[in-house]
Amino acid sequence: MSEITIALAKGRLAEESMAILERCGLDCSELRNAGRRLVFYDKKNGFRFLLVKPSDVPTYVYQGVADLGIAGKDTLMEENLPLYEMLDLGLGKCRLCVCGYPNRRDPDAITVANRRVATKYPNITRNFYAARGESVDIIKLNGSVELGPMLGLSDVILDIVESGRTLFENGLDVLEEVCPVSARVVVNRVSLKTKGEGMKRLIERMRKEAEEQP
Repeated sequence: MSEITIALAKGRLAEESMAILERCGLDCSELRNAGRRLVFYDKKNGFRFLLVKPSDVPTYVYQGVADLGIAGKDTLMEENLPLYEMLDLGLGKCRLCVCGYPNRRDPDAITVANRRVATKYPNITRNFYAARGESVDIIKLNGSVELGPMLGLSDVILDIVESGRTLFENGLDVLEEVCPVSARVVVNRVSLKTKGEGMKRLIERMRKEAEEQP
């Protein structure tokens, strides 16, 4: 069997992904002792692992450097690359939401012409409002987007919401939900043809493991 390369997103998602891969019979011992290394092997089973920045997972899979990747749905939507989404692992469940101050729920409180949205997801934001025929000013932020409405930089934010605690502590609220988010398995189209048997076998094992999760 040809070696299969899997791109994993650094951080908690990598840890959760490794747990599923190990239950599928893969050896992730090198990954669990990563240090500063970025490339790891399970030579016995014929797998290579890449540990990369979450937003880079779709790119590595699309370019064929990785055959398969595990990334959040938010990342996949933002990058919007032509990948095959094979499986929802149900890991890292949260929501993409538009959030702001509760007293700004009235749609007339902010005119379409001057609505400013602070977000880490400019493409998702643009598409979300465009689908409703609205034009917005997008302010790209890489962290602490909650500061946007608090400091008058933006009217609302579009961001990931898990527990909602950060919003609550800063006086913000969910105004509307954009979509649910969880970890997905995506594959390179060419790899699915050339290494299809091994990849489909692994994905099916992952599917069974994901279904057995509480």
